[in-house]
Amino acid sequence: MSHRLATGGRLIDRAQVQKFTFNGKPMNGFKGDTLAASLLANDQMLLGRSFKYHRPRGVVASGAEEPNALVGLSRGDRYEPNQRTTTTEVFDGLVAESQNHWPSLNFDMMALNNLVPQFLTAGFYYKTFIQPRAFWKHVYEPIIRRSAGLGKAPKQDARDPDTYEQIYAFCDVLVIGGGIAGLQAALTAAQAGAKVCMWEQTDHWGGRAPVDGVEIDGQPIEAWINSTIEALEKMDNVHLRLRCMGAGVHDHGYMLGYERVSDHLPKSDAPRHRLWRMRARQIITATGAIERPLSFAGNDVPGVMLASAMRDYLVNYAVAPGQEVVVVTNNDDAYRTAIALRRAGVGVAAVIDARAEPSGELPQQARAQGIRVLTGRGIRKVKGGKRVTGVEICRIDSKGTAFTEKFDCDAVAMSGGWSPVVHLWSHCGGKLIWDEAGSFFRPDPERPPLGADGAGFVRVCGSAAGALGAVLADAHACGLSAAQILGATANSTPPATDTVATNEPMEPVWMMPRNAEYDLRMKMWLDFQNDVKVADVQLAAREGYQSVEHTKRYTTLGMATDQGKLSNINGLAILSDALGQPIPATGTTTFRPPYTPISLAAIAGEARGSIFQPLRRTPLHDWHEANGADWEPVGQWRRPYTYLRTGEKRPDSVNREVKNARENIGLLDASTLGKILVSGPDAGRFLDMLYTNMMSSLKPGKCRYGLMCNENGFLMDDGVVARIDDQSFLVHTTSGGADHIHAWMEDWLQCEWWDWKVHTINLTEQFAQIAVVGPKARTLLERLGGMDVSRDALPFMDWREGTLGGFNARVFRISFSGELSFEVAVPASQGRAFWDRLLAEGADLGIMPYGTEALHILRAEKGFIMIGDETDGTVIPQDLGLNWAISKKKEDFLGKRGMEREAMLSPTRWKLVGLQTLDGSVLPHGALAVRPEKNANGQAVTEGRVTSTYYSATLGRGIAMGLVERGPDRMGEELAFAGDGDTRIKARIVDTVLYDKEGEKQNV
Repeated sequence: MSHRLATGGRLIDRAQVQKFTFNGKPMNGFKGDTLAASLLANDQMLLGRSFKYHRPRGVVASGAEEPNALVGLSRGDRYEPNQRTTTTEVFDGLVAESQNHWPSLNFDMMALNNLVPQFLTAGFYYKTFIQPRAFWKHVYEPIIRRSAGLGKAPKQDARDPDTYEQIYAFCDVLVIGGGIAGLQAALTAAQAGAKVCMWEQTDHWGGRAPVDGVEIDGQPIEAWINSTIEALEKMDNVHLRLRCMGAGVHDHGYMLGYERVSDHLPKSDAPRHRLWRMRARQIITATGAIERPLSFAGNDVPGVMLASAMRDYLVNYAVAPGQEVVVVTNNDDAYRTAIALRRAGVGVAAVIDARAEPSGELPQQARAQGIRVLTGRGIRKVKGGKRVTGVEICRIDSKGTAFTEKFDCDAVAMSGGWSPVVHLWSHCGGKLIWDEAGSFFRPDPERPPLGADGAGFVRVCGSAAGALGAVLADAHACGLSAAQILGATANSTPPATDTVATNEPMEPVWMMPRNAEYDLRMKMWLDFQNDVKVADVQLAAREGYQSVEHTKRYTTLGMATDQGKLSNINGLAILSDALGQPIPATGTTTFRPPYTPISLAAIAGEARGSIFQPLRRTPLHDWHEANGADWEPVGQWRRPYTYLRTGEKRPDSVNREVKNARENIGLLDASTLGKILVSGPDAGRFLDMLYTNMMSSLKPGKCRYGLMCNENGFLMDDGVVARIDDQSFLVHTTSGGADHIHAWMEDWLQCEWWDWKVHTINLTEQFAQIAVVGPKARTLLERLGGMDVSRDALPFMDWREGTLGGFNARVFRISFSGELSFEVAVPASQGRAFWDRLLAEGADLGIMPYGTEALHILRAEKGFIMIGDETDGTVIPQDLGLNWAISKKKEDFLGKRGMEREAMLSPTRWKLVGLQTLDGSVLPHGALAVRPEKNANGQAVTEGRVTSTYYSATLGRGIAMGLVERGPDRMGEELAFAGDGDTRIKARIVDTVLYDKEGEKQNV
């Protein structure tokens, strides 16, 4: 049984007992324990169930690589599923519960899957759930959805009461990993004069070195670690963070860090998690290495764990995972565990070594302590179900048909070698090289991640670089070169000398025994969480999955919450053997950030509740609120849909506003429209590339309507561009598109046209913009006094700057309604006062504000398009009859080649037309035009859809626009649109312009 030793435990404080519960059972731990250590100390070996077969699962590792020991933590609003017990610090009052079982952990009915493994092999779902077809919706899908997942999702009404924050920071050298290599690299870089940050994901410094008995200049490592930390803490140019995981390396030295600030302090008022957004000029990854498991039958039984993990629990927490242990290995390192167990008084039945004659320093020490060593052997099978009861031994090169010896034991320590943690190196393009001696992939120093200057910006040292022996000299050189390349010139103290036991070469063993028969291979687990076996990967290879990425997805190897940290290399080796090729030829899967999961709350930071999407208000928001505004969300803005009067219904209110704008004066708050100032010597050239038409030829004081397309030629925004002066343009965008278009501009300027002299700034919130619309609009503005707004002084599509009624203003003679219209922009601080002045001066002229729905109707009567209604990401300008807005003079613009593709030129494309129902009714929005015939699936064949549809108070009937196959060529034809059920609504194809086609009203 697993138990706590009477003495020892370098990380625990026995004076501080921590009471917690697991599945409702009270247990005790000590301050400094991980939850896994405390559970093992209480002989809780069974912690969960696997995903597919629901096999018993226990602790297999001691860190972030743990795939098995996942639990749900806390209750109520703080409940959090899938938390690793190996990285969770135990605290008083902690509540944990096991996952993925029914009705209980000890008795799981879903474990019946384990009785029929032959039916649940790799890709079984692809082969099983296709017939009969009707079963999918009513049988297969409901069962799969109920079975999927490990932990339970928090309740729908749960609200996390904790706080989370994000920090933006900068440094010269960022060191990831606080082991002795990371400490030495940080110390050297800091002494050289660099500004250094160092992150360590655990709660202590030093990494594995204290556990493995490393000595510095002949002395125990602890003293060196303490003195180094003390020296670093005294330096003003050093910042240290524990419990901070380096999550991902991105372009330009951008690094994400995930700090668990107060997970271990539940009553603290500090943020629970902190997301670091760091810009580092140089990054050093000192992330260590992860021990690999061995593949033998029953290697997943609770009590089988990595030899290094067993050593961690023994030395760090004084926990022995068993009373009689068998150690199985193919390398010298596992002997450290056997020796440590024997010294702690724990029985070691034997060390099973796959090598023929291990004679290194560590095997000799083991033999000297009386530990039996069996060579050329392997484990045939582990005995036991919910915990280990024994092992059967066989010759390593046999088929495993019979065992040569049996051992009674309650724990197995396995070691299949070590793999450097290469994830961070690989995130941003760093390449790997196969190390034949160590049988692992390691970073290739000749091909690092490259920065904007073409030089490497990520370095690696220690065991993360593949150096599994002494590391201080290498770490010193790494830290010094990182500092010096940045210009640091101060002297650094030469490193001390670290001494470790000399290791003999390991012998790769990917399957134990090497020629195991099928029955054994069906119980050799590669991915413990997802239940992927050696036999599954071999089956995938036989079925043609030669790419490692395809095999990963077919078998789900490496797709669990640990992302293959324990399974990848073993799986690659099995696949390579099945394909008859070396491991480097098979390659690796893609390493993607984050290194370990990050809480969604940390990613959101303070963006939650009312500030998840901050509500943007125009300067006139309070007036609208006080005057009956019926709000409509438009992007992050809230705009009045209409202004309801007492007892008035929405349609009546909208109709009133439309009629008034056509007959008197309507006021529209247009402040939400994007306003981006584009300036610089290359501003005109830049806008010519963004817009389909020519903007560089626009004269100061003039306006021009323009279309913006993405690279595929699909229309994404439109608006009016006004030229301010020779080098400045004011770009108007849609309300919801301002931020996107500004980012789009910056993307092209920074990434493609970086040498163009252009500056952009988003001025949307700097101005209040008010549309004064209607036949009496000019009369009202003339009453205010100031600038001349007559037809000759301010013709259509011109703009002027001056004063109106004492307000500094820019007046744009543009119209989205088809009526005489002026859009007046004043400083945001004067917006409310200007609005009030307009209302007061126009009271006798019938002035009335109108909302977005009236705006839409007014524009639809004129056939003007609306981005998001007439466009859906598949529409090009030609589909909307906007050929006139596409320049024939320009050699190129964004989207030009996209809209020239064969499919975009098809004569059968759906194009914009007007639609008029035969009975004058309003067509349903989005209604499809259907033909009588059916397609191969028995569905109605469609030939168009409604994009905009309204009741027009001006025309007294329903109006609509839609995209119809060859629409403009079919004027006068009648179409059938789908209504409720099987009903059909007849509509005729008409011109899109239904009101004032000649444009006389807007040109008065």
